[in-house]
Amino acid sequence: MKLVYHTPLSAAQQAVAGIDPVQPLAMADKVRFSELDVLNHVNNAVYMEWFERLRIRYCQDWGISDYSKEQDNPRIVIRSGTIHYRQEMRMDEDYIVTCACTAFRTSSYSLAQQLWSSGILRATFDCVMVHLEPDASAKRPLSDILRARFLSVDGANEEG
Repeated sequence: MKLVYHTPLSAAQQAVAGIDPVQPLAMADKVRFSELDVLNHVNNAVYMEWFERLRIRYCQDWGISDYSKEQDNPRIVIRSGTIHYRQEMRMDEDYIVTCACTAFRTSSYSLAQQLWSSGILRATFDCVMVHLEPDASAKRPLSDILRARFLSVDGANEEG
């Protein structure tokens, strides 16, 4: 299968690429020379950039924020995060980054992100995101629309 870069992949495309289970949002790209370190594999910091790029797209597509100053967007911060590097990546490898909400509370939610290449899970990033008011003066509750989407599209759990 030829991957289409920078375009959300369908469930069928994800399945053909070996992603199991398929995720609510997945996009493909290719390792670039500038992302390599002196050991000739992808620099660890680059994985965080890849995860961030898809996380921002996820927030835009799910209506969480459009990241403009003109709108009343929440300030979205990462409270905590854990990355696991499972297998190195090298020049010219195609990869797919995924994102899904696994659980949510009143003003926070947990995201699980994965990095796949050649049907192999190469890295994961799990984080807790918190919504604040734009001026960071207080936590902002998640909207009912967002909560419903987390439940119906992502299959997330609502926590007490």
